[in-house]
Amino acid sequence: MASRRPVAIDTIAKSLVESYRQTERITNIEKREFPSRERVIHITEELRTLLFPGYLGRTRLCWLNVEYVVGSKLDYLFTELSEEIAKAFKHDQKIQEKACFDCEGEACRVTEAFFRKLPEIREMLDEDVQAAYDGDPAAKGFEEIILSYPCMIAISIYRMAHELFVQGVPLIPRMMTEYAHSLTGIDIHPGARIGRSFFIDHGTGVVIGETCVIGDNVKIYQGVTLGALSFPKDERGKLIRDTKRHPTIEDRVTIYAGATILGGETVIGEGSVIGGNVWLTHSIPANTKVVIEEPRLRIVEAKR
Repeated sequence: MASRRPVAIDTIAKSLVESYRQTERITNIEKREFPSRERVIHITEELRTLLFPGYLGRTRLCWLNVEYVVGSKLDYLFTELSEEIAKAFKHDQKIQEKACFDCEGEACRVTEAFFRKLPEIREMLDEDVQAAYDGDPAAKGFEEIILSYPCMIAISIYRMAHELFVQGVPLIPRMMTEYAHSLTGIDIHPGARIGRSFFIDHGTGVVIGETCVIGDNVKIYQGVTLGALSFPKDERGKLIRDTKRHPTIEDRVTIYAGATILGGETVIGEGSVIGGNVWLTHSIPANTKVVIEEPRLRIVEAKR
């Protein structure tokens, strides 16, 4: 028996539409077309199959067919990605203020430039995988790291998103890294600058802010926050953006679980070790170890 439509539906629909008119910030009717989150996620996953050929994706590869398969996928993804980038350009108010800005043409140029960066991104990911293997005695092999470690999902997506961010693509880089965040619990802003041989052990709860700078051979553990100390405001009380708000982590630094490092002027010198649950808002010189004093434990026998 078919269900009957409640009479109240018409009233509810009218009320909901009226709320659309009252809440313009979260309503986009008869306005610009935004990039599709679903398509961006699909493109991101398809790009990851190109970064890890033979590990991700359903197509069986051999050296006889690999160039054809890769070329076909790049051709398909070029159209998909450039269309979404063009939507992002059309959305951005600063870009729209530029006279004679060709959104479609610029989107094609950016997509081609991004594709040319893929081999370099793969070189960095190769070193990231090696860093994970060297840094985790539980790792049984590279394939285990590529196929199961959440940090490889987050880092691979970040490295792609960062290239698009550097080229001035709005919205899409953040959509990519927030997708990775939702999968892994690792929150890396695409604007952060991260060096080579980067490893996040376990990963859950890691936060890396937009203006964070991380050197080479850095290892961090779960629950680490590289964040802003405060949010400066202008004379009108609005947040001042585009300033260095997050710390700089130099080469060969290890940061253990639960540590929090804040502030744009905070620099952790190369070769330093930051212990678990440490809270830092000032710089540390090179080759320094920072730990919390061992807490006093009170042990009481349980009553039977």
